[in-house]
Amino acid sequence: MKLEPIVAEPAKTSIQVIERMVALLDALASYSDPVSLKELSKVSGLHPSTAHRILNDMVITRFVDRVEPGTYRLGMRLLELGNVVKSRLSVREAALDSMRSLHKKTQQTINLSVRQGDEIVYIDRAFSERSGMQVVRAIGGRGPLHLTSTGKLFLSVDEPKAIRSYATRTGLAGHNKNSITDLAKLERELSLVRARGYARDNEELELGVRCMAAGIHDDSGKLIAGLSISAPADRLQEEWLDDLVQTAARISATLGYIPA
Repeated sequence: MKLEPIVAEPAKTSIQVIERMVALLDALASYSDPVSLKELSKVSGLHPSTAHRILNDMVITRFVDRVEPGTYRLGMRLLELGNVVKSRLSVREAALDSMRSLHKKTQQTINLSVRQGDEIVYIDRAFSERSGMQVVRAIGGRGPLHLTSTGKLFLSVDEPKAIRSYATRTGLAGHNKNSITDLAKLERELSLVRARGYARDNEELELGVRCMAAGIHDDSGKLIAGLSISAPADRLQEEWLDDLVQTAARISATLGYIPA
C-alpha cells in the first residue's frame, strides 16, 4: 500500500505563541507596577503554566523583566526598539499621507513647516495647479515667524522674554500694510493663538493669500512642526479649520503624542 506523504498543517502554534506574547505584553502595559503571574494569567486569559513559560522566554530576550519571583514588568528591550523606531520616523514621513488627504479634500496648498531660528522653513507641501494660489513657497523657502501662521504657533510657546528678544532682533519688519510690526499687537495675537490652539495669517506675508495653521507635537509634547492651509484670500473656508486641526492631531498621534 502506498503511503500518502504527510503534509504539515499551517504553523498555527507559532502564530498562537505570538498572539499569547502580545496578550501578555498588553496586560503588562496596563499596569504601572510589577504584576503577579496570577494576575497576568487572569487578564490575558492564559493558563498559568502557559503564561509562565512564555514570560520566562521573554525574560531571556529582555522583553520582560522579572522583578522578583512571580512578578513581572515590561523590559528595557521594548524601550530600545521604540527608540529605534522613533529615530527612523521623521515628521515628514508621518505627515505626508495626511497632507495629501487634506489637499484632496480642500484642493488648496497644504504646507509642512518647522522652525529654524527666527524663521520657519517649508519642508514639504501638497499642491496642485487647481488651487489657484498666487504664491506658493518652494520646499526650503523661509518666512518670518511673526508674519506666518506656523511661525505664530512657535512664537506662542515661547516665554514673554524670548518674544521680546525676537522683536528686538528682527525689528518686526513688515511685508505689506497688513503685517504685524508692533510688539503689543503681536503679543495680543499670540494670546489668541494660545487660547484657540491654532493660528492665522491674514494676508500679512503676501497680499491676496491667507493661511491657517495647527501644531504637530512629538511624544514629549514639544511643538516640532506646523501644518497649514494656504489659499487665495477670498477662498479660505472656515470649515477647513476642523479638518486641519484633526489632521495635525493624527500626525502628532503617529509621532507618539498623547494630549494632556
